Amino acid sequence: GSFDRVLVDVPCTGLGALRRRPEARWRRRPEDLDGFAPLQRGLLRTALESVRVGGVVGYATCSPHLAETRAVVADLLKQFPDAELIDARPLLPDVPDLGEGPDIQLWPHLHGTDAMYLALLRRTA
Repeated sequence: GSFDRVLVDVPCTGLGALRRRPEARWRRRPEDLDGFAPLQRGLLRTALESVRVGGVVGYATCSPHLAETRAVVADLLKQFPDAELIDARPLLPDVPDLGEGPDIQLWPHLHGTDAMYLALLRRTA
């Protein structure tokens, strides 16, 4: 691990962008989630291995689905006991309604954005 920061913007189902791409709902199937999960976990794992101790990984996706957001992060935290989830909300001080944290889920009806997700993980050892 030699990097201070790594941003992982993972490929996903794109379900968070349905307001801009409504036709995408007809191209997605439930099994699509299963296809993305191993890739998302693998990319996040590689990112965590790539940062130095004290380094931070940003995990981002344009999906609100728990299987592509919090489940991926929770699985990797189990695999990496030397990583911790840190509060991402201070990065967006002017954005209201960011929830309880420490991760961020943006919503079209609250934030006027796609349904984007961000989690920050710090390597501690």
